[in-house]
Amino acid sequence: MQAQTLSGGFSQAPRDAAIAFRAAMRAMAMPGAIENLAGAEGPAPLSTAASVLLLTLCDPDTPIHLAGAHDTQMVRDWITFHTGAPFTDPGEASFALGTWAALAPHQAYAVGTAEYPDRAATLIVEMDAVTAEGACLSGPGIATETFLSVPDVSFLQANARLYPLGIDMFLTSGSRVAALPRTTKVR
Repeated sequence: MQAQTLSGGFSQAPRDAAIAFRAAMRAMAMPGAIENLAGAEGPAPLSTAASVLLLTLCDPDTPIHLAGAHDTQMVRDWITFHTGAPFTDPGEASFALGTWAALAPHQAYAVGTAEYPDRAATLIVEMDAVTAEGACLSGPGIATETFLSVPDVSFLQANARLYPLGIDMFLTSGSRVAALPRTTKVR
């Protein structure tokens, strides 16, 4: 097993995961708010933020779909070693990771069911940048409105109309992460 597979995890797993989990939940509770994540470095092309999210949110019961350049043996080995999460197709994934283009078609991911809306996928979208500019966001967790660079306004508008169904997203770049739950209105 290569050294890179074994390295890059949390140095103090319980503490680091707790800090990262709080930051991820703050981002989800306040759509558009940008948080910084640190403490893990997966192999390229994983960003720091995506690496930390994977270590924090994934385990042997959370199937992952890797898309495009993120679907490498090195990334698979790293995720397997550190989380034990299995890999799957888009329709069965709890989490999916890749660039917006690589994650297409976006309608392939589970949006939950009327009985179990929580069985929807969460996309971790690797972006060139996550900035507080671009699309206007409103909805739960946002006092009035806020702005965020998003990958596809029309898809996000359609996703919000599915509520209580729909996918949730984390947008990552470097150590930065922002979240877009399905309740967020985008214009």
